[in-house]
Amino acid sequence: MSNTSSVLEFKSSTFFTPILILFNNDIAAIEQSLQEKISLAPDFFKNSPLIIDVRELNKSDLDISIDEVTDMLRKIGLFPIGVRGGNERQNKQAQKLSIPVDTGRDNEISHAAHGKNSQKEPAVQVSEAPSIKRDDDHQETATVASKTPELSEHSAIQATPVRSMLITQPVRSGQRIYAHGDLVVMSQVSAGAEIMAEGNIHVYNTLRGRALAGVQGNTSARIFCLDLQAELVSIAGDYKTSEHIAKQMYKKPAQVYLQDHTLIIKEIA
Repeated sequence: MSNTSSVLEFKSSTFFTPILILFNNDIAAIEQSLQEKISLAPDFFKNSPLIIDVRELNKSDLDISIDEVTDMLRKIGLFPIGVRGGNERQNKQAQKLSIPVDTGRDNEISHAAHGKNSQKEPAVQVSEAPSIKRDDDHQETATVASKTPELSEHSAIQATPVRSMLITQPVRSGQRIYAHGDLVVMSQVSAGAEIMAEGNIHVYNTLRGRALAGVQGNTSARIFCLDLQAELVSIAGDYKTSEHIAKQMYKKPAQVYLQDHTLIIKEIA
């Protein structure tokens, strides 16, 4: 009797990956800038996959070797899984390293860069899909790596209501949970865990891991928890790590929200 059980199957899914946008071709400067960012949220970037985006470099006629960038990234514990905006030589280098190439976006490189502001750009920018922006006493901003096309009145479609996701079990270290609406967690979120939601996040217990609300750019999203001990909290890409969360908020019921592009953490009375 033949075995008819399936060996495998393919499924379509959404996977959020940091995008490394390069503005400078100095490998040493890129590595230093990355090390500084990683030190702010080591668990967030630990063994993280990422996309190398060289469009801005090519717009400015700044050459860079994908081989050298890849070697440097792997050395500091990051793992390139794609290259975007590369020229023919860079794409060949990526393919020899078995790194996929996003050729669909190469045509976006144009001479429009000559009309750009001449203001000095940073060496490197890491943006999450959504983008990641640090918000503390020294604000650091990052542009969004991708934009959602606007719908005209004729092209608008009826949106399907998104239900909230309810989690009643503890979220353990290494687990990642994504909700297309609001996320409600009734148990604790352990250190090393990551919870993400396009809407609000409610944790009716201790929040020790990473919580990212409004991950598709919803700046009205909020995070609520009964015991704030988070490694990182983020609203629509603006984030604070545990080092930049006020000590007086530690182990207190708290809410996190954006106000005038500033991340606010306030005790729930």
